[in-house]
Amino acid sequence: MDPISSLVILAGGASSRMKKEAAQQEGLSAEDIKQANERSKGLIGVGQQGRPLLDYVLYNAKKAGYTKIYIVIGENGQLFREFYGSGKSGGVFHGMEIYFATQYVPKDRVKPFGTADALYQTTEQFPELNTRRYSVCNSDNLYSVEAFKALRNTEEPNVFIAYDRDAMEFPEERISRFALVKLNEKGYLMDIMEKPEADQIDAYKDAMGKLRVSMNAFTFDGVKMAPYLKNCPIHPQRNEKELPTALLNMLGAYPETAIGIPLSEHVPDLTAKEDIVDVKNYLEKHYPILDWEESLKNG
Repeated sequence: MDPISSLVILAGGASSRMKKEAAQQEGLSAEDIKQANERSKGLIGVGQQGRPLLDYVLYNAKKAGYTKIYIVIGENGQLFREFYGSGKSGGVFHGMEIYFATQYVPKDRVKPFGTADALYQTTEQFPELNTRRYSVCNSDNLYSVEAFKALRNTEEPNVFIAYDRDAMEFPEERISRFALVKLNEKGYLMDIMEKPEADQIDAYKDAMGKLRVSMNAFTFDGVKMAPYLKNCPIHPQRNEKELPTALLNMLGAYPETAIGIPLSEHVPDLTAKEDIVDVKNYLEKHYPILDWEESLKNG
């Protein structure tokens, strides 16, 4: 199979946790707080010259070889266009074609309808995605070049990055809230368990004795996933249509077609205001310069 060229970046969420008051304000500037309250998480200025985290996601995606980027924005997502392109077709950003899909909120809701709905609306607006394999990730997580290459160069129909939970540099209480993935002996996804009880955890260890979590980094077979995105049921607690639900339903019809690629590394995350300073420090240490020209050569 040819390497995948298309990456869908989910950026249309309500960012409700980011807009909550920070438990501790140390290191947060007034501008940080203002942007956290007003912008989508991926657009908060945490990088060089106040550039957003999404620049760094795109930088790593470019280095991995993606050429077509579909950014899913909300109905008030004009700032994304100011950063990355003016029209629906966006334009070109450092050699990548940028397209915008809008996640519209149903009239009977005040918030978007979840990640599966975001991807479904994207495939409705760009139906070519339903004819090919494509990758999906969040706008507020910084995935490595290695992770993107694993998603892009896979021979499997569907894959996700199965992160080693012990490698995550988050407080233990936060890590304990991550959903665990269950893989069979061949590494194929069997189940996803949210908020596992302590006595259930051992059953989710993989062949290497590791607990694995998903950070919403996927590659999907667009042909097989299309009906499961369209018909994704609503999560009974969160009242949203979620990608893991659609994926598990697809696997009910096509078992052993989604493999977990094990990776052991931290994934910087912008969920709440408390994360802003940590992400700034991480970027300053690991990305002192964004050399887009070098990225273009490597891509």
